[in-house]
Amino acid sequence: MNQKDTCEVTCVHQEKVIRVKDQMKHQPIPDVALLLKVLADETRLKIAYALSIEEELCVCDVANIVGSSSATASHHLRQLRKHGLANFRKEGKLALYFIKHSSLKSMIASIFTQFEEVKTP
Repeated sequence: MNQKDTCEVTCVHQEKVIRVKDQMKHQPIPDVALLLKVLADETRLKIAYALSIEEELCVCDVANIVGSSSATASHHLRQLRKHGLANFRKEGKLALYFIKHSSLKSMIASIFTQFEEVKTP
């Protein structure tokens, strides 16, 4: 069966459109898009996922987990920090990074859980 995946007639459900547009205008769409763009980088996503598993990791740990140099890991961690996704604290000579908000940590873990459910037949 070959069904078209577009409407075959023009029919706008005005109430729904108004309700959704009203709710969307109060949301920080550009900020969320930027957050998702930051996480769209494979290395940064790996780092964010690692930080959702462990409470905090030092730069050397992150570099080892993602298979990069400490300089590369630091660059990606700075990007996550710059966009409000991660933060760090110093402990002696170590820079320990962590996910800034528990809700973000839950979201990252949930994305991977949902992906597993979707790809499993």
